[in-house]
Amino acid sequence: MPAIFNAQAQSQRSWAVALALLLVYIVWGTTYFAIGIAVQTMPPLLMNAIRFLCAGGVMLLIALWQGHALPTARQWRNSAVVGGCMVFLAMNLMGFAQKLGIGSGLMATVVTTMPMWLALWSRWGGERVPVTSWIGLALGVVGALLLALEGDFSATWLGALLAFGAPLCWSVGSYASRKLSLPAPAMASAAQWFAGGAMGLVVALWFEPLSALGEVSAKSWAAWVYLLVFGTLVALNAYLWLLQNTSAALAGSYSFVNPAVALLVGVALGGELLTGWVFAALPLIGAALAFILYGQALQQWLVRAQYRWRSA
Repeated sequence: MPAIFNAQAQSQRSWAVALALLLVYIVWGTTYFAIGIAVQTMPPLLMNAIRFLCAGGVMLLIALWQGHALPTARQWRNSAVVGGCMVFLAMNLMGFAQKLGIGSGLMATVVTTMPMWLALWSRWGGERVPVTSWIGLALGVVGALLLALEGDFSATWLGALLAFGAPLCWSVGSYASRKLSLPAPAMASAAQWFAGGAMGLVVALWFEPLSALGEVSAKSWAAWVYLLVFGTLVALNAYLWLLQNTSAALAGSYSFVNPAVALLVGVALGGELLTGWVFAALPLIGAALAFILYGQALQQWLVRAQYRWRSA
């Protein structure tokens, strides 16, 4: 009987991982397009600040309804570290980069460096990162670079610097969330988003007048609502859950798929045209995911096959 229960629990966990990955893959692949629309008329700092303060408020109510206690002083401090890196720094760097002319395709491509950083921090922190995961990460970056040839690669030097800083800060926050003591998942999300949103609001009030919100177009507000509901409350919660329940390489694999989704969104909504690069890039991205998902099983199978061959 215990074996049956273990098998059922493993199956349920596999389905949960698959659903979380699907949400992160699809939803975050569309957020680059949404951010580009939002920052057309909305100040970037205020956009992110009110987005995460609202999301933090929703998650706080959910966490309290679930019976979770408020974070301790230490947990608030740790949540501020994670929220400062992921929400305040990474999200604002991304917004300013796109405000300075970084196209959504290029931004999605730059983000593919995130899992490489995350795997590096994990390796330095003593976690074992399989060789197959490194192979998958490398294949994913190459595939995303090929996909980027489909879109806009123009960038100012400052925009490019901000763009590359975003995934670096995100990877530091992601790694910190795996190592620091945090409250229960729902409360952790609330604390991190509140902390990051509050930091952003303080800075925004210095540089961006609140009166600017009165000039935001309906189109930008619609994009902001999409970012709040799907990009934050749905997909970001799924990603934070993946960080706690899967490997760093698998949790970060979204960054390879997002450029493909962003490209398809650009074709469907932005009128972009496809060339032959996409047909070379997609198999590489598929191979990258296969190495990350099944690389260890393949490596074990090869070892067993080699052992049987030597024993024959």
